[in-house]
Amino acid sequence: MNRYEALRRDVPEWFRDDPEGVRILTDPAQVREARRQVTTAGRSGDGGVFGSLWARLRAVLRPVPAGVVSAGRYLWYLRDPVRFPDGRLGLYDRILPPPGSSPGVVVLPLLGPEKDVVLIEHHRHATRSRHWEVVRGFGDPGATPTENVTRELREEIAATPTEVVPLGELHPDTGLLGHKVSLYAARVDGIGSVERGEAIHRAVTVTPAEAEEMVADGRITDGFTVAALYRARLAGLFGAPAPGDGT
Repeated sequence: MNRYEALRRDVPEWFRDDPEGVRILTDPAQVREARRQVTTAGRSGDGGVFGSLWARLRAVLRPVPAGVVSAGRYLWYLRDPVRFPDGRLGLYDRILPPPGSSPGVVVLPLLGPEKDVVLIEHHRHATRSRHWEVVRGFGDPGATPTENVTRELREEIAATPTEVVPLGELHPDTGLLGHKVSLYAARVDGIGSVERGEAIHRAVTVTPAEAEEMVADGRITDGFTVAALYRARLAGLFGAPAPGDGT
């Protein structure tokens, strides 16, 4: 927990308190009780016989750890001891970008005067599947948004932006991730070879209407890509927003 306590001191925004929200515990006795509650969960019969046996084994072997579970170049995994609004104590996992890192970027490449959408077919380890996506990546510390956009386009589809259009910010999963990413559209004159070392298999161009049809029929399921297309639509990059869009 020493590293965790250092984080509380050095990165206070990660530990902002809301009296009516999930509150992070600081009292050592309450922290121990929160860990104990998680360790013994399931003894009342939740999860059946095997769930109860597993809970007992965990209690014998070691308590569930709290604090900084892991810290890497791109992701920090925290397990916070907390009090829930109904008074329960427990542990709550969250994943954050490293302290001081720049927001990631999601880039919708638009090719030529017709503004065709460039999509990449990307194999993702987490799902063990291929997904149709737009370009995206982590931000480099100290880099400007335009520099991050330019770098990602160059690395993934060997393209150079001629114009970068901000499309706002996005929190991709507020239940688990502390990340905030910036959405952009970028006009490009052409595309080159894809980055096969990142498991990108190919790039294709489709019309905006075809891209939106791919969202509607389930061929595009990546949340960043859906958000970038929708924000581009609201921004009028695909023509005038439809009546009732709220713009």
